[in-house]
Amino acid sequence: MRILGISGLHDSEEFKRRELPGLSEREYRISQGRDSAAALVVDGRIVAAAAEERFTGDKSTGRFPVNAIRFCLDRAGLGLDDLDLIGHGFAHERSELESGDGYLARRFTEVYDPERQVGWFAEHFPGAAVRSRFTPVPHHLAHAASAYYVSGFDDCLVLVADGRGETDSLTVLAGTGGKLEVLHTVPAMHSLGTLYGVFTLYLGFEMALDEYKMMGLASYGDRTRYEREMRQLVRLRPGPEFALPLLARDGDLLQRETHRGVLAVLEETFGPAREPGGPIERRHMDVAAAAQAALENCLLHVLRHFRRQTGLRDLCYAGGVALNCTANGLILRSRLFDRVFVPPGAGDDGTAVGSALYLHATRKPETPIQPMRMPYWGTAYESGEIAEHLAAREDVRARRVTDEAELLAEVAEALERGEVVAWFQGGMEFGPRALGCRSILADPREARMRDHINNLIKKREDFRPFAPVVTEADASTFFEIGRGRERQYAHMLFTTRTRPEHRDRLGAVTHVDGTARVQAVGPDANPLLHGLLEAFGARTGMPVLLNTSFNMRGQPIVRTPREAVDTFLRAGLDRLVIGDHVVLPGSTT
Repeated sequence: MRILGISGLHDSEEFKRRELPGLSEREYRISQGRDSAAALVVDGRIVAAAAEERFTGDKSTGRFPVNAIRFCLDRAGLGLDDLDLIGHGFAHERSELESGDGYLARRFTEVYDPERQVGWFAEHFPGAAVRSRFTPVPHHLAHAASAYYVSGFDDCLVLVADGRGETDSLTVLAGTGGKLEVLHTVPAMHSLGTLYGVFTLYLGFEMALDEYKMMGLASYGDRTRYEREMRQLVRLRPGPEFALPLLARDGDLLQRETHRGVLAVLEETFGPAREPGGPIERRHMDVAAAAQAALENCLLHVLRHFRRQTGLRDLCYAGGVALNCTANGLILRSRLFDRVFVPPGAGDDGTAVGSALYLHATRKPETPIQPMRMPYWGTAYESGEIAEHLAAREDVRARRVTDEAELLAEVAEALERGEVVAWFQGGMEFGPRALGCRSILADPREARMRDHINNLIKKREDFRPFAPVVTEADASTFFEIGRGRERQYAHMLFTTRTRPEHRDRLGAVTHVDGTARVQAVGPDANPLLHGLLEAFGARTGMPVLLNTSFNMRGQPIVRTPREAVDTFLRAGLDRLVIGDHVVLPGSTT
């Protein structure tokens, strides 16, 4: 069975711009249906997946993923009419509020209506028979499927938490025997994702884009300073229930579309909001820490209840909130569950994968879905294609190194000398993390390397940490990871503590609170990166590297050789290793 899944809601932000002129750019970003993507599942195996932003350069775009769809089909040698089913990670239905003639009714008709999605297919793939195969999949079921069916777990609890799906913002399910059963839901009025997002806005960042910045800032703050105030805004209740009365302060349509009502309450409670790009004060750090603590408390409150009620010992977790690595690390360290799996595409891009997997599991349950290892499902380039592009460039010097051991030894030596290396290998990763195929790598041992990359290369806030990548065999030596739990850290989605005796020696990748967002790599997961880690470890005694995404501020992770070379030069990196070619800046003449 051949199933295409897509995510995103085309024209969502554009509709808001037409209907509500005069808002700020940050307010226009508050719209559902971003992170559009496409994924192809063939006979229970994910054969291709990519986010549309990688093709258009528009970060977190929600535009119809025509380029990602074409890539997936081309990868498998299929046309649209060769598909058995097409899934979409939303299943909006017209509500009573959307039945009138106002803003909500027009938004449903122009953006949310499943017929609109069929229309976009008809526009970009004229003549293809789509309607009979198009199936909307409820948003939280798509998220749940993206985690459960590739986790390798037979029976587990499944948690989905995000801003909102169709009407809910949190769903708890039981995944047993290949089926998903909904146990509990929380309506959008009490959304943990929205709560975290409005605090992100209050702190001068962009909602639905910069939540990870607030997570990094929270580590600098005092969680107890605003504890009393947060208890008034976020309330735990008996059983699995919690309430967020703060969000009810968005009373009318304009406030719901901008969160101005909630922001006014935050200003009354914590003082003036931080202006975008303005100085960061101690109270901003403390507010971020208080919001992070509130999120964690609510998540653990729900999980403890359902762990007791169901007896399920493993957890799958997806949705935008599942990208909060600090909370994920706390859940893993809580020992509530034996194993915790978060898919690399935990955000809305992952519902492209999840909608396809859900349709496969429900329509062809006799064919098992293959558990995933690494999400290298994107575009890849052969050595000849790379050489052809490099030969046409006059602004770089390139040479081919066909001996792998020689290549790795050369790169390890350059890293030890302090070079910052762009690393472009194999298939592009799916999800927001660079997992060793589209990465910037550096020596992790001194904090000044973190500052150098933040200030001069990535051009981003200096409080933000970088992640370490380490061999699986050595992960527990340098980080507080229990033996046998290394593979849970494969996708860079959990923080853990750097062991005290190594914190000074890992200054570039250890955060201010002593934690690190670790990626552990085995020889079967990414042999080339694993070999580089071993080569660097042989020189330094430390098989660990700083690993950050190969992009600059505001740019999606690079996809093509052209983007790789252009970004390499623009960022002022020392060398680019692309396939078996080593590239240095400077003219060939």
